[in-house]
Amino acid sequence: MGRVQISPSILSADFARLSEEVAVIADTADWVHVDVMDNHFVPNLTLGLPVVEALQKSSALPLDCHLMIEQPDRWAPAYAEAGAASVTFHVEAADAPIRLARALRSAGARAGMALKPATSVEPYLDLLPELDLLLLMTVEPGFGGQPFLDAVLPKIRRAKAAIGDFDIWLQVDGGITAETIERCAEAGADNFVAGTAVYGADDPAAAITALRAAAERSKP
Repeated sequence: MGRVQISPSILSADFARLSEEVAVIADTADWVHVDVMDNHFVPNLTLGLPVVEALQKSSALPLDCHLMIEQPDRWAPAYAEAGAASVTFHVEAADAPIRLARALRSAGARAGMALKPATSVEPYLDLLPELDLLLLMTVEPGFGGQPFLDAVLPKIRRAKAAIGDFDIWLQVDGGITAETIERCAEAGADNFVAGTAVYGADDPAAAITALRAAAERSKP
């Protein structure tokens, strides 16, 4: 299992103060997780490429962009070209996931593929060599603050077994708290997205430290 990485989601941050909100986590987080939603693939509309470009210029942390959008084959490479260090598309929305993953890598980003909670990982195991990150959603994508879905834990274990010696980060996103992060780490996840647990805390930086410690205690 790789080292524990914490990627706070700015979906739970104050959008009017994004630069300041990111600065608060600069010393303790590994990434800034940016949720891009188009109100079509998921029933919510958030931020897009212009905000990512602005964050790229102001953030000392690398950007981890999670695209919950239709037509990622068309739109995702632009996020890599804008400087995002990692770009994740949903396999449910992609027409040609292998080609898209290769395009992201060619643009200089880590290529990530996300699966909704009800999407089985087994049909996509042959794609693993094309990926740098596999994201298993632990809530239905679209809104922050949802409760963690325990039903995804067996899928995390199966995905971790399939990844084996591949150099692929196994990311989980949704309902991650100091308690649920332990179960995800025990199941094999090593990259954790947390929104409310970080930006809903009185001290976001300290919350990240606590989440990291909880995950490290539970690593196999």
